[in-house]
Amino acid sequence: MSDNDNGLDLLAGEPGPEPERRPGSRRRAEPAKRKSGVGKVLALLAVIAVLIGGYVVVTKAMDRLGGADDYSGSGSGSVEVTIPAGANGLQIARLLAEKDVVKSSEAFYQLSLTDQRASQIQPGTYQLREKMSSEAAMAALVDPSARVQTKFTVPEGARVGQIVEVIAKNTDIKAEDLEAALDDPSSIGLPDFAKGNPEGYLYPETYFVEPGDDAKTVLKRMVDQTLKVAKDLDIGTRAPALGMNGEQILTLASILEYEGQKPEDYAKIARVLYNRIEQGMPLQLDSTVSYVSERKGDVWTTPEERANPSLYNTYQHAGLPPGPIGSPGQATIEAALNPAEGPWLFFFAKKDGSVVYNEDFGQHTRDCQAEYGAGSCGG
Repeated sequence: MSDNDNGLDLLAGEPGPEPERRPGSRRRAEPAKRKSGVGKVLALLAVIAVLIGGYVVVTKAMDRLGGADDYSGSGSGSVEVTIPAGANGLQIARLLAEKDVVKSSEAFYQLSLTDQRASQIQPGTYQLREKMSSEAAMAALVDPSARVQTKFTVPEGARVGQIVEVIAKNTDIKAEDLEAALDDPSSIGLPDFAKGNPEGYLYPETYFVEPGDDAKTVLKRMVDQTLKVAKDLDIGTRAPALGMNGEQILTLASILEYEGQKPEDYAKIARVLYNRIEQGMPLQLDSTVSYVSERKGDVWTTPEERANPSLYNTYQHAGLPPGPIGSPGQATIEAALNPAEGPWLFFFAKKDGSVVYNEDFGQHTRDCQAEYGAGSCGG
C-alpha cells in the first residue's frame, strides 16, 4: 500500500503474495503509479457523498424509530404556554408537547439542539396554536408579539402615588392591592434602611407584567431593580467618600429630578447642594416643600407652604430631608455621586430652561429678579 493512498486501497482487499523470481534474476524497477490531483479530489468527494448520504438515511431512520413525529404547518386554535425561568430545551419541548403545540417533545428538542433561536427563548407566557410544526413553534417563541404580557413605564422622578396610578391603569392589578403591598414593606423586599417608606425605591423604567404576576411581585421587581442599580453604581463605596450614606444619595438624586431640567445641569446643582450642606445652610428647595403640600402644576410654593414644620421643608430645616421625594433614575444618581467642581451656593432656572449659578447672594438676587421681576427671588 502506498503511503499516499490514505488507506483507500484497503477497499480492494488484502494484497496477494509477491511473484516468484528465478535465481540470480534481477527485478526491474518500475516507476510508482500516481493518481492525478483531479482523481484524488473526485475520490474524496465520492467518499464524502457516501458518508453524508448514510448520515441522512441513519438520521431519518433514528427519527422514525425514536418517535420524533412532527405536525406540519402553523397549527390552529389557541393555547397558552408558560415557560418558567431556567427551563432548558428538553423541558420546553415537553411543555409544548403536553399542550399539544407540537406532536412530540423529541421533534422540538432535536430542532432546539441545532437551531440558534432556541437560546433566544425567554421565560414567560406565550399565546401559541395547537398542532404546530416544531419549526413554527420555534418561530413563535422568539416572536415578541406571541408573549402574553402587559407593560407600564414609570418616568424618572415619579412618586409612589403616581406609580400606583400608572400600574393600575396599564395592568390588571388593582390600586387597592398595590396599596396593601406597599403597607407591607417586607413583602416587596424594601430594605430596612428605608424605614418602611417605599418612596424612591420603585425604580423608574419600563416593566413587563406576565399573567399571574400580583402586586407584591411587580413592586418587589421594582425595588430589586433599585438595589441592583445601587450595587452596579457602587453606592455603598462611593457615598461614604462624599460624607453620605446610600439613602442620602438617593434623596439628593430625587431632588435633582425636580430641580434640574436638563441632564447637563444635574452635577452642577448637586454641587450647590453639597456646598450648602457643608456650610450648614438650609437648602431652601421648593421641590421638597411641594412634596409635603402635594402641590402640582408649577415649581413655586407659597409662604404658607414654606412655613410647614415638616422635616421635608428645607426652608425650615438644614440638610437633606429624611428620605427621597420621588424615584431617581440613573443619571441623577450618577450626578449625586459625582458632583461638579465649583463654588456655587445659589442657582435658579430661567424661563428658557437654562440655569444660572452664583456664589454671591446679591448677584443671585439681581440675576433672578432680572428674569422674574422684583421680589420674586429669595435665598
